[in-house]
Amino acid sequence: MRVFVTGATGFIGTDVVQDLIRAGHQVLGLARSEAGAATLAAAGAQVHRGHLEDLESLRTGAAMSDGVIHTAFLHDFSKFKENCEIDRRAIEAIGSALAGSDRPLVVTSGTLLVKPGQVATEDTPVPNDPSIPRVSEQTAISLIPKGVRVSIVRLPQVHDRDKAGLVNFLIAAAREAGVSAYIGEGRNRWSAVHRLDVPPVYRLALEQAPAGARYHAVAEEGVPLREIAQAIGRGLKIPVVSKSGDEATNHFGWLSIFAGMDGPASSTLTQQRLGWRPAQSTGLIADLDQFNEFKV
Repeated sequence: MRVFVTGATGFIGTDVVQDLIRAGHQVLGLARSEAGAATLAAAGAQVHRGHLEDLESLRTGAAMSDGVIHTAFLHDFSKFKENCEIDRRAIEAIGSALAGSDRPLVVTSGTLLVKPGQVATEDTPVPNDPSIPRVSEQTAISLIPKGVRVSIVRLPQVHDRDKAGLVNFLIAAAREAGVSAYIGEGRNRWSAVHRLDVPPVYRLALEQAPAGARYHAVAEEGVPLREIAQAIGRGLKIPVVSKSGDEATNHFGWLSIFAGMDGPASSTLTQQRLGWRPAQSTGLIADLDQFNEFKV
């Protein structure tokens, strides 16, 4: 299968490309820079020049392919609403090129906002909440009646020893404030997965998923924020403190809404339906205890 991959040179997309090639697929990777193009070519992928706001490049890449995996997202959370709108338009553009073909489109979403306070499963729909600007799932699902075989991969905090999703922003806030913080008792949880466990979920969804399927690339159902804050404190060698709701806004800024959110998620149904199992033994806290940023 020839697969068009957006975000092909990113933290997750790089490994998705390699996993697809190892499985015998051809990859057409989106690249906006010469450096990105060189990286893709070295990995054995074909290069398609363009970017998320170049909708014609997205339509062309999708039209040239047997299926699409959309991993790209602009992770500037100071412009979260604007970047969610860019993501929506990108998904619609890709979908327009696949319409009527029943070709697969795998779209990325997240687990954290699915069912706050309860364990989210793959069968849990995203909430119909106008205050949440990211509508990747809703946009993707709207393409099914147009003849696109859409599936969703929801990601938790994806980590290795260099990056850890939103945890990197917790680290930045702690470094600036001189303390590592959590809110209240810090019992709220974030689910997590090692970076190398993610690519097979995308590939298996591409190969097997029926229209409308949702999958969770989750290894750890919920890691308490207090434990995350303590790991950051150890790494930066700074105190670990609890913040009240009012204090949290000053400490975390825009991140405060996420820092206080309880968002555990299960991958039981994904494991049953795709035959996927997390293979990496290193959990989020273990990676944070060996985090390269703390060794500088």
